[in-house]
Amino acid sequence: MKISIQILFITAFLLIYQKTTAQDGYKLWLRYDQITNPELLDEFQATIGTYTVSGTSPTHQIIRNELELALPQLLGKPISAADDGSILITKNHPKFISDLKDLGEDGYLIKKVDDQIIVTSDSDIGLLYGTFGLLRHLQTQQSIKTIDIVSQPKIQRRILNHWDNLDRTSERGYAGFSIWDWHKLPLYIDQRYLDYARANASIGINGAVLTNVNANALILTPSYLEKVKALADAFRPYGIKVYLTARFSAPIEIGGLETADPLNDEVINWWNEKVEEVYNYIPDFGGFLVKANSEGQPGPQNYGRSHAEGANMLAKALQPFNGIVMWRAFVYSNEEPEDRAKQAYNEFMPLDGKFEENVVIQVKNGAIDFQPREPFHPLFGAMKQTPLAMEFQITQEYLGQATQLVYLAPMYKEVLDSDTYAKGEGSEVSKTIDGTLYNHDVSAIAGVANIGTDLNWTGHPFAQANWYTFGRLAWDHSLSSESIADEWIQMTWSQQKAELETIKELMMTSWPASVNYMTPLGLHHLMGTGHHYGPAPWVDNLPRADWNPVYYHKATADGIGFDRTRTGSDAVDQYFPAVSNVFNDPNKCPEKYLLWFHHLSWDYEMKSGNTLWNEIALRYQKGIDQVRNMQAKWNSLEDAIDPKRHTQVKMLLYIQEQEAIWWKDACLLYFQQFSDRAIPDTVEPPEKTLTYYKSLRFPYAPGH
Repeated sequence: MKISIQILFITAFLLIYQKTTAQDGYKLWLRYDQITNPELLDEFQATIGTYTVSGTSPTHQIIRNELELALPQLLGKPISAADDGSILITKNHPKFISDLKDLGEDGYLIKKVDDQIIVTSDSDIGLLYGTFGLLRHLQTQQSIKTIDIVSQPKIQRRILNHWDNLDRTSERGYAGFSIWDWHKLPLYIDQRYLDYARANASIGINGAVLTNVNANALILTPSYLEKVKALADAFRPYGIKVYLTARFSAPIEIGGLETADPLNDEVINWWNEKVEEVYNYIPDFGGFLVKANSEGQPGPQNYGRSHAEGANMLAKALQPFNGIVMWRAFVYSNEEPEDRAKQAYNEFMPLDGKFEENVVIQVKNGAIDFQPREPFHPLFGAMKQTPLAMEFQITQEYLGQATQLVYLAPMYKEVLDSDTYAKGEGSEVSKTIDGTLYNHDVSAIAGVANIGTDLNWTGHPFAQANWYTFGRLAWDHSLSSESIADEWIQMTWSQQKAELETIKELMMTSWPASVNYMTPLGLHHLMGTGHHYGPAPWVDNLPRADWNPVYYHKATADGIGFDRTRTGSDAVDQYFPAVSNVFNDPNKCPEKYLLWFHHLSWDYEMKSGNTLWNEIALRYQKGIDQVRNMQAKWNSLEDAIDPKRHTQVKMLLYIQEQEAIWWKDACLLYFQQFSDRAIPDTVEPPEKTLTYYKSLRFPYAPGH
């Protein structure tokens, strides 16, 4: 079976390369294919003949270049610059001065006035965002007869976190190597850097942390700061600030000091001088991201100091330059007997109000570690005096890496739209990070990037959608998963209604499917050791208890699940009462989180009437069936999608099906040892033995 499948795909690829000039995915969502709707094409061609960009800055030139590239392709006719164009791009248009006052530097307005489309903003970068906004409007086939768009970002700092090392490896990267070629910098500026900046600007991303949170102090040495400056200079016209990760022990490692104690005068002076040096190279440097006292990284607790004392030392050094510190809340201790899910809350809540005003606490979406599905982190809403930044993972460390199609917008939205009840109903997580819930002056959101040297940037062609999604939700978290999918599909795959709907159905199915065949009903942390590829719920021999899957699922003869209720670890009471009371009661707890909060008997009756054991088995099977439905939908598009990309995705969906079967078989065979119950007849029997699945090894799996 597998040999014939391989022959089929190889043959298909040979035919593709013989017959077509195939798409490679490099252009991302900026393909600018000609509008296919004849009525809209006529409207656009009649309305748009010329354009005017008023200004001479490097950003204005980028805008001209974009219009020169995009408009002739979209409209299928020559479009040229003119003194009084049918599109006018200008700062602070006199008709709209009052409208622009409340939009800030990044906001923009697009409006049809008589026969002219005006794009205006208070800044050059706002004009660039507005230009991409107009082009997106055209790409997604919307009329411009009465175009009237007012847009501004809900979150100030919209930042990609690159977990990239100086040797060009990328931690949890599945799309090749890091795109930063440190060896050739600063004198060689790869075209990919500019294309990266352009893609980010098109979706409103305005910051990039260039280096891994498991930091290397060398990045703060002059030879590397020259290289960082070169990237900052390249990114600046696109509105992107650079940030770096600060290794807390840098004063020892590159400064020659004997300590990194944040209250030591020599250490404070070293950081003050280092920050000034950084700003001499990069006047608009954004600030530092810090991982401290987590997973072996050094930090203030090495010296008996608090996270606040460590963060504040750096913050004070950055304050004269308007830089910020993003201090990660991903901390947990092997010596701490407390439930790992509770540890970040326990460490940071007593420090609320003790941080400098330019410190942002960067919190993962859930309390464990980017699992396929997690309840929102209890710190959201709880820390009232300290701004919190959301940290999402765009790279799919726990969601199939680069072999599985998983559209992450529904996952992001589930978290962003969750109500914390911090100030009663309507206190959504999104309001805690955009600053509106507690009137914070600083707001930020971070996404761990999935970008690498692969020709299509992200490994899996559909992983581009998650980069796009992060940018769009960082700009406007009220957008729906469906509307973002609509945009991306039209800009990347097809403008045809039937094809758009088919691809969207496939995308919207993908995350629920992955949760079903990996971690249904609130199960979590079942993955393989180190590389996190594939299932390994049996692992129990790692040096830290909370690195072992058995710590989390707690499967025994009497049942399965982690008891985080008030009679268990009491993690539920880190949430506000309206939430904790629901999570605490198995009859009220959403079944999607059931085993996250409850240890239940294998015979516990689910809402479906099934026993818990049967429901788990059926969910695993449902996930496989959903993937097969995705395959069928994709196969139906064979004549509509360019052959190269269609075949790529077809092969990857086959891998995804096989991996889903692997997850089902390995997990059910393992858990069956404890349940001592038959697998339901409607669930496909395992293909191999538990011994086989336990024997699998992946020493060269990517990303670790």
